Amino acid sequence: MLKQVHLYIKGDIIGVGFRAWTRIQAKINGVTGWVRNNFEKPEVFGPGGGVEAIIQGEEQRVNKMLETIKKGPPVSRVEEVEVFFEEPKEVFNGFEIRK
Repeated sequence: MLKQVHLYIKGDIIGVGFRAWTRIQAKINGVTGWVRNNFEKPEVFGPGGGVEAIIQGEEQRVNKMLETIKKGPPVSRVEEVEVFFEEPKEVFNGFEIRK
């Protein structure tokens, strides 16, 4: 059964290749969705922005990807990940970096 999580990722994650790293991890973990920088929600991310992502896949794969994102790549510092479980409104075929 397809599971989906919507993530708001906060910390030192802008300008360190976090989105590209996330796309690589999605391929490794066998999940689909998208990731993007978000500067439009200062009430969520603060004035410096953050990263927003949607992850889809089998529950086990989504959970593994979520744990991977919470650790982040070595050049970043993930402070907090807000996780919202959602019903998928569309099914993604791959994983993309959105602008």
